[in-house]
Amino acid sequence: MDTVVEKPAEASDKMSRKTYERELYKLHAELVKMQEWVKATGAKVCVLFEGRDGAGKGGTIKAITERVSPRVFRVIALPPPSDREKSQMYAQRYLPHLPAGGEVVIFDRSWYNRAGVERVMGFCSNKQARKFLETISGVEQAIIDSGIILVKYWLEVSPEEQTRRIEQRISDPRKVWKLSPMDLKSYNRWYDYSRARDEMFAMSDSEWAPWHVIQSDDKKRTRLNIIAHLLSQVPYEPVEREPIKLPKRQKPKGYIEADYARHRVPEVF
Repeated sequence: MDTVVEKPAEASDKMSRKTYERELYKLHAELVKMQEWVKATGAKVCVLFEGRDGAGKGGTIKAITERVSPRVFRVIALPPPSDREKSQMYAQRYLPHLPAGGEVVIFDRSWYNRAGVERVMGFCSNKQARKFLETISGVEQAIIDSGIILVKYWLEVSPEEQTRRIEQRISDPRKVWKLSPMDLKSYNRWYDYSRARDEMFAMSDSEWAPWHVIQSDDKKRTRLNIIAHLLSQVPYEPVEREPIKLPKRQKPKGYIEADYARHRVPEVF
């Protein structure tokens, strides 16, 4: 089902919070419809999010998942591999997290770590990265052949906006946890990442699993456009359900509320 966000007259203008919330409300309603269709049909959806540090992957994933069930929409953000996992086929540790019937799995970074951060930061050799890129399209073909809808997103941020966002993480105590030592080490390797990205696109932008790229400097529009696009990639339909009617609450029949709350939370605010 195609879902279109109304484009403002001037795309360069900053989108108001009111407009953003209005459009996001509509898209959230569609995501719930998609969720119910996935549950009812046993569909399997897998979404990959890749991009530079500060490109907005986390915020976009949060916008997608904040109004749906975590039992259906699962977010996977794997830690560094263990010694055992390092000895496996590279994509192997990701495969157990692929969706079963009735699930939508979102990877916050994926097997493409090998083509990006691992390659740029020297955790794998160029030979290993190229070998991965030579084989991953075949793996993705097998994933799709198993009945999984696979959607791959790359969020592209400008160097100026990336700097602004990373500096904001440094100064904002709510965001400092997002800034890892690896982020700082990789910050100055902009063009190494650009070269790695270009080769990744050249070798893994297949007909069956293409990369969908979006310029993500405008967070609000990025989130709306990605959700609208994701909805267009899943052939969901509204699922009929019985009308909901709130039943009458039972009568107390002499019940008296007990004074059980001996340890109350202080009402500071």
